[in-house]
Amino acid sequence: MKTKTLGTNKINIVTLGCSKNVVDSEVIFTQLKGNGYEVSHESKKDYSNIVIVNTCGFIDNAKQESIDTILRYADAKEAGVIDKLYVTGCLSHRYKDELELEIPTVDAFFGTNELPRLLKTLKADYKHELMGERLLTTPTHYAYLKIAEGCDRPCSFCAIPLMRGGHVSRTIDDLLVEAKSLAKRGTKELILIAQDLTYYGLDIYKKRNLSELLDRLSDVEGIEWIRLQYAYPAGFPMDILDVMNSKSNICKYLDMPLQSGSTNILKQMRRGITREKTEDLIKSIRDRVPEIALRTTLIAGHPGETEEDFEETLQFVENARFDRLGVFTYSHEDQTHSYTMPDNVPAETKQERADEIMAVQQEISLENNQKKIGQTHKVLFDRKEGGYFIGRTQFDSPEVDNEVLIPATQFVRLGDFANVKIENVEEFDLYGNLISQ
Repeated sequence: MKTKTLGTNKINIVTLGCSKNVVDSEVIFTQLKGNGYEVSHESKKDYSNIVIVNTCGFIDNAKQESIDTILRYADAKEAGVIDKLYVTGCLSHRYKDELELEIPTVDAFFGTNELPRLLKTLKADYKHELMGERLLTTPTHYAYLKIAEGCDRPCSFCAIPLMRGGHVSRTIDDLLVEAKSLAKRGTKELILIAQDLTYYGLDIYKKRNLSELLDRLSDVEGIEWIRLQYAYPAGFPMDILDVMNSKSNICKYLDMPLQSGSTNILKQMRRGITREKTEDLIKSIRDRVPEIALRTTLIAGHPGETEEDFEETLQFVENARFDRLGVFTYSHEDQTHSYTMPDNVPAETKQERADEIMAVQQEISLENNQKKIGQTHKVLFDRKEGGYFIGRTQFDSPEVDNEVLIPATQFVRLGDFANVKIENVEEFDLYGNLISQ
């Protein structure tokens, strides 16, 4: 029974999934605000009568979280708590027909490239003058800058091209406009994201052009850190390391998902690289930028992964000594090439292998962190929690990497940089004290 209808439409946007989805939600947010709507992001208050859920469809766990969230708001609509429910993003793009049948309470489903249609449904106009403008859902001092959409890579396990399409780079000029706009509003750290940063420019400049983009972005006044996430190893453009060395505001940090340390599994994954070439690449990167922090992601239990393949990956992790590492258990995604193979590694075995990799990495992380005791690092402070101010060094990305904690008795302003001497460490946290300026 309907119990609530508000005279003025108030919209709550709920974001699930990766940083690329965060950017998409921020664009929706900006466009709706530009049309005069009252908009919130993941509001905890029950006052919005319209909800937009921006879904993730990457792997099983993410899909389930998206479905659970849609169902929660569908129940709220049926109870009269909200009036309208719209769903967009990757899950909606990939499974629109099935979702419409299974959850008819949703007023409309939209794909990843259907922002104009979503706005039209809400009786809002797409405002071209807002291109490059973004209202942030992150703390204002850092922002994700999506430099390209989609992916042309043939990875056998990945459904991203099915949901996001082929690789499309944004122009350097457009990205500079957005970066300058963000800097004027207080952004100090730009986190460059794409499904594959290293492919940037091939479609519009006919060459890998990430190094020029970095060079131009580094000159934007007010930007003190530029961070690179999601670089593909095969065909890695080494010239970006030269720019990293020459520009003090480009973080000595690289997120390069490698997926496996087994040549056999890399071949089945269609990654275009072997373990040996991967190890040579890591050595070359560290030789060129000795301070660099390398983050990677691995997949445990891909179809056909034998115990021998897993042991090869485990040895690879022990040898590579990554600064940061995450592990996913393999998710059998329909319409991908890997889906044609038997999903023959039991779920329990996948999880055991993932846990074993992380146990090795935990020891490596602790040993790496212990070397930082007594060092002083420039830290950007993100939040206050409990009795601590919490921030990050240039070697750490938000939410996924190490954090630096100082007692809240030593006051710092959130969004500011400060020098911190590291006094104590754990596997994934550093504890320190402010150094007087």
